[in-house]
Amino acid sequence: MVTIDNASEKDVKYTTEISELIESAAKKRGTGIAKRSPSYLEEKILTGKSVIAKTESGKLIGFCYIESWGHQDFVATSGLIVKDDYRGLGISKKIKEKAFELSRKKFPQAKLFSITTSIAVMKLNMRMGYEAVTLENLTDDDQFWKGCQGCVNYPILQQTERKHCLCTGLLYDPEKSDHNNKETKAFKIYSRWFKYKLQVLSKYAKPKKALKKVKELSFLSF
Repeated sequence: MVTIDNASEKDVKYTTEISELIESAAKKRGTGIAKRSPSYLEEKILTGKSVIAKTESGKLIGFCYIESWGHQDFVATSGLIVKDDYRGLGISKKIKEKAFELSRKKFPQAKLFSITTSIAVMKLNMRMGYEAVTLENLTDDDQFWKGCQGCVNYPILQQTERKHCLCTGLLYDPEKSDHNNKETKAFKIYSRWFKYKLQVLSKYAKPKKALKKVKELSFLSF
C-alpha cells in the first residue's frame, strides 16, 4: 500500500535520496529537471510545501514540492518524481492532485504553473485545468528562473530571453480554468507539436542553432 500525504519533519531523512532521484531522472531523460540539493528540499519539507509518497514500511516512492513566486501571485509545482518500479500505477497523478490541493489551500488567489519536458506531466496538468503557454506568460521572478541554471538546456532559455526552451509552460488561472478533468483536443494537438519541437531541438548541441530552430517553430506555440 502506498500513502500520499503532505511531507513533515520526519521525512527530512529522505532528502538525499530524493535529490539523487531527481538528478538521475534528468540524466536519463537528457532534458529538463534542474538539480535540487538536499538542503533545498529540506526547506520545502519543513515549511509545509511538499508532498511525499511512501509504502507502509517507509520506503520512498515519490515526491514533489510547491513554491510561491512574484509576491505569491504565482505558485509552481516542481520536482515531481516517482521511482521507476512504481510508474504506470497512477501515483504521479495522485501526487500532483495532492500538490494541487496544497497549492490552492496555501495560495488560493495565485495562478499555478509548471514547466516540463514530460508529455505525461503535460497530460496530467491539462486534465486538471492547466493550459499550455509560452514561458513569458509565467512568473517574471528572477529567483525562479535562477533555479533553471542547473539544467543542461539553460543556454537556450537565456538566449531566447526566457520565452522558449525545451520545457513547456503550463498555467492554471483560478479565474479562467474550468478544471474539468478531461483530455482536450488542444492537448492532443499540442502534444504532437511538443514531440516535434523536442525531436528537432535535441539534435542541436549548440544553443545558437537550437535558438534558430525555436524561432522558426515558435509560430506554432499556444
